[in-house]
Amino acid sequence: MAEDSDLEKTESATPRRLQKAREEGQIVRSRELSTFALLAAGFFGVWGMSGSMGERLQGMLRAAFTFDHASVFETRRMMIGAGAASREGLYVLLPVLAFTGAAALLAPMALGGWQLSSKGLEPKFNRLNPIEGLGKIFSINGPVQLGLSLAKTLVVGCIGGSALWNRREEILALATQPLQLALANTVHLIAVCCGMTVAGMFVVAALDVPYQLWQFHKKLRMTKEEVKREHRESEGDPHVKGRIRQQQRAIARRRMMTQVPKADVVVTNPTHFAVALQYADGEMRAPKVVAKGVNLVAARIREIAAENNVPLLEAPPLARALYHNVELNREIPGPLYGAVAEVLAWVYQLRRFNTEGGVAPVAPTEFDVPADLDKGGVSDDEAEQEAADTLNPANDDTSGASA
Repeated sequence: MAEDSDLEKTESATPRRLQKAREEGQIVRSRELSTFALLAAGFFGVWGMSGSMGERLQGMLRAAFTFDHASVFETRRMMIGAGAASREGLYVLLPVLAFTGAAALLAPMALGGWQLSSKGLEPKFNRLNPIEGLGKIFSINGPVQLGLSLAKTLVVGCIGGSALWNRREEILALATQPLQLALANTVHLIAVCCGMTVAGMFVVAALDVPYQLWQFHKKLRMTKEEVKREHRESEGDPHVKGRIRQQQRAIARRRMMTQVPKADVVVTNPTHFAVALQYADGEMRAPKVVAKGVNLVAARIREIAAENNVPLLEAPPLARALYHNVELNREIPGPLYGAVAEVLAWVYQLRRFNTEGGVAPVAPTEFDVPADLDKGGVSDDEAEQEAADTLNPANDDTSGASA
């Protein structure tokens, strides 16, 4: 049952899947919305310019039907008159054509936006397969499209027929009216009929747009396995990413361990923590942490420090405070200045003793460490990370916990 559910397309399309479909030319389109936009543009164009269009059409007809005896028998003059009438008619309809052209360009952008994709123009020979064609005809989408087409025809036909029937007396009366009045009334009737047809198409488009959106997103649905695979492809395999992080930690540790011999002192817990400090008078504002670690890493820091004659000082509260509150290669905070100053004073006395002899300095045991900076022992996350790093085969003797 679980495997079957993973193969069912129940998940919504991811943003990456939607972007890929868009690049392939698959976007939401509604022919009914485009038809409504064209009719609406034509309607408002005719309605808004019915007065000027009537006057220009009247002038065009007057010029077309005004001719003398010589024009009747001269073909060339008749052709010139026909060309002039055609140009005048084009000028009259040009604003309406401009409105409808703009609507034809803008209507497709209402749902899916404007998209130019060469993949949509590539030949797909599988469309010539008669079996797939029959499958599309007898699929559920075929009856739905047929039903929508019948509904559109029925709605628009009923509205248009009703508009013509209710104004049948006005239409018949046009033959008895003067030319100027008849033309104006004709344009008005056409505009009214178009307006009612536009209203009918609005209803059809309002039904078609939600259906097209639903159909589009249904077509792009994904299985749970596809979503997981896409997530792995986009985010990367977690195992690979974990391996990369381990390698990065190993490199960081090796680089950190090279700084231990340069340290002035290593403050220890004595077993769980180890923090190496370095201070160069005149070059640094305050001492900084050059290496730190817990458990096995702390042991390796102590080992390297002993091999390079770096002093080790047991100061558990100070070691914990430095480990938890100071990042690598960062200077210590102000509240720890006093405690670290005592440590460095002991280090300088120890160096003088090693070079000049005398009385060996006594290592300090009491440190002024604020209680809010001493966060105690190793956290569960640190211990878990330490265990994972210990099991990492990429680690060498100089690797350890993440800095």
